[in-house]
Amino acid sequence: MSGPILIWGAGAIGGSLGAAFLRAGHDVVFVDNDADHVAAMNADGLTIEGPVRPDHVQAAAFRPRDVDGVFDRVFLCVKALHTETAIAQLSPHLAKDGYVVSAQNGLNERTIAREVGAKRTIGCFVNFGADYLRPGVVHYSGRGAVVVGELDGADGPRIRALHDLMRAFDDRAVLTPNIWGYLWGKMTYGALLFGTALTDDSIADVLDAADCRPVLTALGQETGAVAAAEGVACEGFNGFDPAAFAPGAPPAAPDRSFAEMVAHNRTSAKTHSGIWRDLAVRKRKTECEAQLGPIVATGRAHGLATPLTERLMAMIAEIERGERPLSRDNLTELAEVMP
Repeated sequence: MSGPILIWGAGAIGGSLGAAFLRAGHDVVFVDNDADHVAAMNADGLTIEGPVRPDHVQAAAFRPRDVDGVFDRVFLCVKALHTETAIAQLSPHLAKDGYVVSAQNGLNERTIAREVGAKRTIGCFVNFGADYLRPGVVHYSGRGAVVVGELDGADGPRIRALHDLMRAFDDRAVLTPNIWGYLWGKMTYGALLFGTALTDDSIADVLDAADCRPVLTALGQETGAVAAAEGVACEGFNGFDPAAFAPGAPPAAPDRSFAEMVAHNRTSAKTHSGIWRDLAVRKRKTECEAQLGPIVATGRAHGLATPLTERLMAMIAEIERGERPLSRDNLTELAEVMP
């Protein structure tokens, strides 16, 4: 496939990926809802700050209502809660034989496939550290897993070409026949990140705290049980070992995985999750309902209770509304729901 790459959502993930594609010689068109961000990119370009690969690139940027044309390759990089709106907006710009890559958090491939069809949807898992700082500026703070795969696990020229493209961003990018295993693995890890975001402390500090481990372990095990019931073989990444949170895992397994996750997160300049940033800095709604809601719904479909996940979602909503402060005490309160 040829022609410009369309990046829908030019924030942390989209900005980082798009800059790398430009650096590799590809034409890139950015689309973003933030008028100030679009204006800054058009006037002064996109700046990538941080310790990994600082850069400054020039590229065309548009608001959704202003973009024109049809594209073979589209990367959807918006927050999970905006997926339905974004995929409806971009679908008229997707070529009949083109595809959408979900470079997001959550199980958004399901939503995308309903809109444009499973054959035009490609799974993507990313775990690198990045943040949107201000109009025209994104911070790429730490390398992490980058994985792509066809939803049905098939191999072929299309997915191999996409894998080559992703290696322009990170030369360790993985092509997998089990993209759902990575996505569900990230669901478990994501639940842990939402747990850390109940506090003002860093990801590594919370994961490293002995008093936080029991409730975080139980939280991860809820998602692990749902994934197992769904018949998914979860994949590990960046210190996260899905087997440590699977039903029947030995008691020492979570501690080993926590130690490795702490070691990985200590190497990143991104100390806090994007969830925490939404709550503490940007004061906006998080991806909580869009990311954790499918865990609860899938659990119910299999007759599995998810009380910790449901309580966590309620607590995050209270923080969003300004009704609950960020504090380690929130994890202590969450632990009261443990069986």
